[in-house]
Amino acid sequence: MDTRVWKIMDSCLKIMIFSLLSICNWAYKMDSLPTIDNEAFIKECVDIHNKFRSQVTPKASNMRRVSWDADLAKVAKEWAQKCKFEHNPDLNIPQKLHPSFSAVGENLWIGSIGAFSENEAIKSWNDEVKNYDFQNKKCTGVCGHYTQVVWADTYKIGCAVQFCPKIEQSFITNGAVFVCDYGPAGNYYNMQPYKEGEPCSACKEDICVDQLCTNPKRDGEAASSKPNDEQQAKDKQKLSFLFILVPLLVILTIILIIVAKCYHPR
Repeated sequence: MDTRVWKIMDSCLKIMIFSLLSICNWAYKMDSLPTIDNEAFIKECVDIHNKFRSQVTPKASNMRRVSWDADLAKVAKEWAQKCKFEHNPDLNIPQKLHPSFSAVGENLWIGSIGAFSENEAIKSWNDEVKNYDFQNKKCTGVCGHYTQVVWADTYKIGCAVQFCPKIEQSFITNGAVFVCDYGPAGNYYNMQPYKEGEPCSACKEDICVDQLCTNPKRDGEAASSKPNDEQQAKDKQKLSFLFILVPLLVILTIILIIVAKCYHPR
């Protein structure tokens, strides 16, 4: 075979192999992150938040237990999919993002796929406690993520994580965007995140569990008020794309290998 033709075939083969590996790697990364209906993911997000809320210093007299809200999780997912390291601009528009809350709070985390875990992301927010002066209601450095995590009036959360080839407003590529949304929102100006006092002493008609104000009716997991048909359609399109493209690349690669061996035997 002509040397020039062989070089072209060799280049095509390398490109196809690289494309196949890239697609498989992308599909693996996308599938390795939990979905918003993953029970283990939901439990981890809720449990970690409640753990930090129950451990505040000084102790809180009115700290509510948080529970999962599927609509907030959907909002978090839709924003995470935009792959931006900035807050959703609709958070403070009354009932824009959630029918039950006039405003929604939000925390963001970005990093590599390998570095992501719900525990580490939420812990990084809670670690900002070192920057917050509770008595004087002052922050030195960043502390808004912490104050939202322990905002006493918040009782619903919804979180989502998204694989992003590129994250706007950052230099991270092939990373993860983790978003948690909170209802009702916290972080009001010149307000402490909770009232100091004996745990649960300021709760009305609630029971005290693990130093958190707990109300079975309020804390019941809220199901989504509307199905996420659009997201389901997008997921099906992605799967269809993979099911068609991956086998096609495999077949073309095999054909090229066979042709190369026929015309360039060792």
